[in-house]
Amino acid sequence: MADDNRIDASPRSDFGKGAARRARRDGHVPAVLYGHGLDPVHLNLHRHQLTMALRQGLNSLLTVQVNGKDELALAKDVQVHPLQRVIQHVDLLLVKKGEKVAVDVPVELVGDVVAGGQVNHDLTSVSIEAEATDIPESISVEIDGIEVGGQVLAGDLKLPGSATLLTDPEALIIAVSEVSAVSEGDEAEEAAEGEATEEATDADDAE
Repeated sequence: MADDNRIDASPRSDFGKGAARRARRDGHVPAVLYGHGLDPVHLNLHRHQLTMALRQGLNSLLTVQVNGKDELALAKDVQVHPLQRVIQHVDLLLVKKGEKVAVDVPVELVGDVVAGGQVNHDLTSVSIEAEATDIPESISVEIDGIEVGGQVLAGDLKLPGSATLLTDPEALIIAVSEVSAVSEGDEAEEAAEGEATEEATDADDAE
């Protein structure tokens, strides 16, 4: 995956808001690389390449060139502009092949619970320790057929490969509860209101 996520990088010697704005205007993202006792290395990364790589997931393994040498890194902190939704700055953690790192991985639900039940997704991600070159994009939870009152704890998750769980194994991932009469009543009321609105609209159109 790292070869697919090669990011062009160049040393960054100018600092401050003005320098950062110039870098972004030229299609780059200011970044800092740290880890393994290395002095922090300030870089400008190719924005489009970085954006495409991180769309695969924040735990995507990246390859950046530092002092003429390819290094593997994980994005640990990504700052995004609140309005423009473009990456403003990224912190990169230097990693090595075979090394294990702690990361947060999203939990995805697969399937449907029994009729009459509704899923309360309490914990949407868990912390695991996994090899830097073998971090799962997500962890799937099969919920097909889980009865009302059933639940899945973090310790019930099936982790891939040699990954180990860091989250409390007793932490609640999902719980299945009965669809309440109040919820059903609200849905019926919303449907009735929608029909009334449509009828009023049709009457106005007729006039």
